[in-house]
Amino acid sequence: MASRHLSRSIVMQSLYEWDFQHNRDPNMLEKVLERNLEEFGPGLEESNQQFVRSLAQGVLEHISQLDTIIEKAAPDWPLDQITVVDRNVLRLGLFELLYSNKDEVPPKVAINEAIELAKNFSGEPSGRFVNGVLGTVFRELQEQNKES
Repeated sequence: MASRHLSRSIVMQSLYEWDFQHNRDPNMLEKVLERNLEEFGPGLEESNQQFVRSLAQGVLEHISQLDTIIEKAAPDWPLDQITVVDRNVLRLGLFELLYSNKDEVPPKVAINEAIELAKNFSGEPSGRFVNGVLGTVFRELQEQNKES
């Protein structure tokens, strides 16, 4: 598994556990993240460990905006009815799509990585759902950029 994909998997699993426990304590996410880094990424280079931490921190900092975007892009699916895995894959994918350095993570890479995470952790239908939501947001971003 490529180290960036492994990094995203660790972030997604950590967000899942944090969200599943209904514990919105940022310190708890940090503890879960560090434990998962030790368990799933013992050979991960320091730069990739920093990537993991920055992704998790970024999602945490923007979680309310990300959730609002998910609700608008998937109006038939209230946030609490989206599976915990899909909800956190969407948060991670949207964070990378909207807030990451586009030279480092092009939009299509962010979308494809999120789709793969959804398929790996939740199944083929989740991959299609994540693709639909992120694709909608990406098209809206493109339209906004054309108008600018």
